[in-house]
Amino acid sequence: MRLQHLLAFIFAVLCAAATCTAEERPPFDLQSPAGQVRAAISLDGEGRPSFTLKYRGQQTVAGRLGLALAEGGELRQGFKVAGIRRRSHDQTYSIAVGKTSRARDQHAELVVSLHEAAGRRRELDVEFRAFDDGLAFRYVIPEQAALGEFVLTEEMTELQFAGDPPTRLLPLNSYTTSYEKHYQTLPVSKITPEMLVGLPLLIAGDDEAKIANAGPARPWLAVTEADLTDYAGMYLAGVAERPGTLVSKLSPLPGRDDGAKVLGTAPFATPWRIIMVGDGPGQLLESNIVFNLSRPCAIDDTSWIKPGKTTFPWWNHYALEGVDFEPGVNTATMKYYIDFCAEQGIDYHSLDGLDIAWYGGPIAPSGPTDVTRAAPSIDMPELLRYAKEKGVRLRLWMHWKALKPQIDEAFATYERWGIEGVMVDFMDRDDQEMVRFYHEMAEKAARHHLTVTLHGAYKPTGMERTWPNVLTYEAALNQEYNKWAPAAGGGTPPEHNLDIAFVRMLAGPLDYHQGGMRNVLTENYQPRDVAPMVQGTRGHQLAMYVVYQNHLPMMADSPTAYRGQPGLDFMVEAPTTWDETRVLHAELGQCLVIARRQGDAWYLGGMTAQKAQDLELKLERLGGGPYVAQLWLDQPGDPTIVRSERRAISDEHVLKVYMPREGGFVARLTKGAP
Repeated sequence: MRLQHLLAFIFAVLCAAATCTAEERPPFDLQSPAGQVRAAISLDGEGRPSFTLKYRGQQTVAGRLGLALAEGGELRQGFKVAGIRRRSHDQTYSIAVGKTSRARDQHAELVVSLHEAAGRRRELDVEFRAFDDGLAFRYVIPEQAALGEFVLTEEMTELQFAGDPPTRLLPLNSYTTSYEKHYQTLPVSKITPEMLVGLPLLIAGDDEAKIANAGPARPWLAVTEADLTDYAGMYLAGVAERPGTLVSKLSPLPGRDDGAKVLGTAPFATPWRIIMVGDGPGQLLESNIVFNLSRPCAIDDTSWIKPGKTTFPWWNHYALEGVDFEPGVNTATMKYYIDFCAEQGIDYHSLDGLDIAWYGGPIAPSGPTDVTRAAPSIDMPELLRYAKEKGVRLRLWMHWKALKPQIDEAFATYERWGIEGVMVDFMDRDDQEMVRFYHEMAEKAARHHLTVTLHGAYKPTGMERTWPNVLTYEAALNQEYNKWAPAAGGGTPPEHNLDIAFVRMLAGPLDYHQGGMRNVLTENYQPRDVAPMVQGTRGHQLAMYVVYQNHLPMMADSPTAYRGQPGLDFMVEAPTTWDETRVLHAELGQCLVIARRQGDAWYLGGMTAQKAQDLELKLERLGGGPYVAQLWLDQPGDPTIVRSERRAISDEHVLKVYMPREGGFVARLTKGAP
């Protein structure tokens, strides 16, 4: 029995011990602990499970549920309620690496047990959990005589949103995807059946001022998933002749022509489907709901997991100046980077390549490349010795196809070498087979004390709670696109950088090619493979080290580009894991300011797009002052310059900052008088 099936069975047994209120009749009411979120679960006229979601008394979403199986037909209607179970839960737990160091999982739960009234009389449980910041549900196929092994051909989850709200969405071309697309804005009704929308999906609401001053207003919503372990990744599409309704789409298993999406054996639980909800986008970004719905940490001792920054020479194409050797995938270049890391206090250096990787790959014509042998241009024993002498640890990039056939040997070898971790790339899939491989990588890497970064990856679904050695995921159109994308509207303009923060980051940690030093405004951007430009000011780039939840942030430019540059001191100093996160200002597509605390210091980062921002940031949520603030602010007229400024902030707790268009700022706040 697979671990997921065993856990589903244990959970069902535990739920059976909870209070049974069989005398209740549908619709069944479920309220979050503070009563903000309320769901009503029922059966429609066809005996199909359905629900409605209200936030602060306002209906926002209606849903219909069901599964399609290859044998026995659809498991979605003709049901009767066989019983319900309720329980409440309130637990605070520690987080090894995250946007907070502790999280509170407080929710009310309702499990509705359904039996088919006729036919094969199969059984299906639907579990709901109501949090004050969202509603989650999943399907559980209990152990039963009528249904054992099964082939799931589709999940028939439907969501209908009240009022045809605007969405910020990621349109994808196919299920073979690395999520590397620009975001678009469309009303829900314009999402067609032919579209494939990647998660998370953000549904925009009214601003917080309107809610505060004018009574009921449309809340902000987001749809994503959690606890994706032995299942296919979920997408959304429109429903023919029912504008405004979205239906789930599952990534198909490769190499099959029978429409199979998931192979399973009862008892079996699907991932959680999450509808996040709040008064504004900032509340969604502060939420830990994805973490709360994921499996607890599976690593007994996490003390060896140490987030930090890493150099990443592939991005800048090894653009070194004034050196007496030929830069490239060779020992001299790697030693030069190691020296820079030691000089600046950067924890890690990543070995990667241009046309080849450090191991001569990714894939040789005769088959997978041996990822335990360095390319001839790399003296690996000497490099390992040199890095250890300098107090810098190494990370290794690899293609997943090269890693998979020798994963056990490779990870054991890396542990012997003292490698810190690996970046695994080009998966570009989230079918059930690939999802299983993600978890295999995470578990085996943990066994050998290796951290993992995933590129060419699907969006986070909470695996990093179970395996905190998984530090970060890409799943985004990254700043590498500034190397080759068209000058007009291409690459990663500031609007896209904000989309990444507002939408993609709702799912979890984000890896981004941060720290570019050739800052230009969008009208001056030109694609360049060697020493690429980045769009937006220096302050905009610095802000990524706070705004983005990135536990292994890159310093992706070259040492010769960094030395002597304003803002390098903040890049080196900024923490990489946090005790608290607070959103201080959020305007979708325009501006975002996030404050994150580590220890006694708060770090603030702000980013703008096409509109300059003159803000008065209220700091009450950060605790009592007064504060001493060290700020790095854009120099108007020169996108490559930030000036450092020290200020005292009185007990009024207001920080005034100005950000030019396509700009940003960062600050460090410590308590006390100047």
